[in-house]
Amino acid sequence: MTTIDAKAWRITVLGGGAWGTALGLAMLRAGHSVRLWARDAQMVASIGRGENPRYLPGIALDTGIAATTDIREALADADCVLVVTPAQSLRAVLAQVAPDIRGNAPLVLCAKGIERETGALLSSIVAEILPGNPVAILSGPSFAADVARGLPTAVVVAARQETLAIELAARFSARNLRCYSSDDVTGVEIGGALKNVFAIAAGAVTGAGLGASAQAAMVTRGFVELRRIGAAFGARPETLMGLSGLGDLLLTCSSTQSRNFAYGLALGRGEPLAGRPLAEGVATAAIAARIAAERGVDAPIIMATAAILDGSVTIGEAVSALMARPLKNETEV
Repeated sequence: MTTIDAKAWRITVLGGGAWGTALGLAMLRAGHSVRLWARDAQMVASIGRGENPRYLPGIALDTGIAATTDIREALADADCVLVVTPAQSLRAVLAQVAPDIRGNAPLVLCAKGIERETGALLSSIVAEILPGNPVAILSGPSFAADVARGLPTAVVVAARQETLAIELAARFSARNLRCYSSDDVTGVEIGGALKNVFAIAAGAVTGAGLGASAQAAMVTRGFVELRRIGAAFGARPETLMGLSGLGDLLLTCSSTQSRNFAYGLALGRGEPLAGRPLAEGVATAAIAARIAAERGVDAPIIMATAAILDGSVTIGEAVSALMARPLKNETEV
């Protein structure tokens, strides 16, 4: 690991949900001072008392996190900003706080998705609004509760400047959080965004009672589509085979701890969907389907998932259509 200045950073976390709180704890364990911004005053007060009962029930938090509802106070003199706000609200949040972020402070994007209205990757939104700030992505197979509890977890930190990726990975790593570095920002972003769509599909197949074999096929063929779309964006195949691609896909498609898998499970069972926790794959599915169509990428599972979510087809109809597709060689592109 590269040797860096051991001076602790002032790290700001934007977002007080499960992942934001867990990352705040991880940064404390890595030796940094941490300020966390959340909109909800009650949540901020709870974090100050060492708990986040809404998002991390039963997990004791270190009271060293300085939580606040004042976003400008949270950002004052921050050496690094971890942006954990949902993908679809990223543009609005950054536009609000752009004047308050130091020009050389790295922005580390920790949410996963593609902007629904524009099809922009999240790093592109940062480049548009804060062109002077270095941007990085933190992604990989990681449940917030595991990180908050200090369970062993490995993630990837990607930045186009390889030296920045190496430095951030070193600064963020702690006893039970191992950070690998990458300079393939696009690959890491694509893997993180699309795995949510496939998790909904896997959950729907499971919820509909179609069996473990169907679920395994859905995940495996979903990974093929992930690689196709990644290639269309210029992502490196080895990135998609790593933690932020295959690793995150396997985790997200196999556990009800995943909000996207849980959403698909409820969808497959015909349960009410209103009021469920945010599942970013719902917003990503439609734009991913549009991108695949525009770029001429064969992505039948993404297309089927988007159609199920907008009510165009039932799960049964979508599965029947997938099973009736022309036969082909498994490795055919």
